[in-house]
Amino acid sequence: MNLPNKLTVGRILLVPFFVAALLIPFPMHTLAALLLFIAASVTDLLDGKIARKNHLVTDFGKFADPLADKILVLSALLCFVQLGWCDCVAVIVVLFREFAVTSIRLIAASKGKVVAANIWGKVKTVTQMVAIITILVLRSAGDIVSLTIGAVPVMDTAFFIIGECLIWISTVFAIISGVIYIMQNKHFIAEK
Repeated sequence: MNLPNKLTVGRILLVPFFVAALLIPFPMHTLAALLLFIAASVTDLLDGKIARKNHLVTDFGKFADPLADKILVLSALLCFVQLGWCDCVAVIVVLFREFAVTSIRLIAASKGKVVAANIWGKVKTVTQMVAIITILVLRSAGDIVSLTIGAVPVMDTAFFIIGECLIWISTVFAIISGVIYIMQNKHFIAEK
């Protein structure tokens, strides 16, 4: 297994630790989750660059890299719903998009084809990761404020609104990228 593929697998292996840090309350757990999410996001940035630069692009990487992104991002979004940090509607839309795109990839794979992510999928992933990191930064700051001066309810409301806006912006990109992906690869569905 080459280095980019190891980074992709490493990203998947970080997810349970990220989820545990986010959902199990301990001092500064949100900050720990933020650091784990950033580490996983950096592996996403590095694996593709290393693979392209060193001509290490593989079918496994083309399939596993977007899958690792989906696992990481959806885990974060589902945890946010659990914590009451975002509404479930945007997450349902994103889940629908991911199932649709993954279904097309599986159909293509069954026909011996590997369909790599397009630029819109990359934009979608970046906006999702920026939204998630921003929410985690805000919530970490809120934890620090709560530890020093106590809870500030207005801050929680502001963080929720900012988070919702960012999640919905990334959801719009998810919809756009999903529609483009389906249109570009509809021939896999139409083939007999």
